[in-house]
Amino acid sequence: MKSIEQKRAEFRKLHERGCFALPNPWDIGTAKYLEHLGFKALATTSAGFAFSRGLADGSVKRDEMIAHIRELVEATDIPVNADFENGYADDPNGCAESARLCAETGVAGLSIEDAADRKESPIYDVGLAVERIQAVREALHGTNCLLVGRAEGFLVGREKLDQVIERLVKYSEAGADCLYAPGFKDRESNKAIVEAVAPKPVNVLIGGPGGLTMRDAEEIGARRVSVGGAFARAAWGGFIRSAKEMLEKGTFDELKAAASYDELQTLFRAE
Repeated sequence: MKSIEQKRAEFRKLHERGCFALPNPWDIGTAKYLEHLGFKALATTSAGFAFSRGLADGSVKRDEMIAHIRELVEATDIPVNADFENGYADDPNGCAESARLCAETGVAGLSIEDAADRKESPIYDVGLAVERIQAVREALHGTNCLLVGRAEGFLVGREKLDQVIERLVKYSEAGADCLYAPGFKDRESNKAIVEAVAPKPVNVLIGGPGGLTMRDAEEIGARRVSVGGAFARAAWGGFIRSAKEMLEKGTFDELKAAASYDELQTLFRAE
């Protein structure tokens, strides 16, 4: 197995040029399968993991999430980026302490959102959001763990593109190594984000068909593409359709798309 230092060095190198796919497994099995396919790095998904635990996204507690992240890091030999939500604290010091604990799992990178887990004020004030990034940057000093600054304003319907870009620029200046603003599906908005924070790398989220492709992301200068909880939702989609068909019709046609038992058995037996 590679050392934590090797994984972190490899992860940073991936961000230097080109555009790489960063798929999101939600458990050990899916992580191992994605590694088996040949992906160069992985990212956790808070939504995918929460659903697997019978919880809504944002409901998983910090310690349980850290344990999950550690499982994926230790189960694979490629870099893992942690979807670490808002750092499980509002104040900068609490966020930094959470990030330090997350880094101890061996992750190659972690993302910090500027969305608070409270309905009355889902987006942190810009000044506080910057302080949080600065505190996490300091907590990660000397680890070579990559810090991703996430701006959630557009995703939750609170901010427009120019406001999101302003935040991302400040997060970059505060020490974020990579920038990420989920929710934008068009080429022009994502290109504007890439250009605004250059030469820092940008993560683009593509959570469904009909929008950007890997080629589009590369052409606009994005460095990485993740799918968030989309793979988990795709799996849930197949499960839900099959279950409803069984209950409502007594037939099993939806199972024709099921993965091969022999393929999975062979893969995991070899592990």
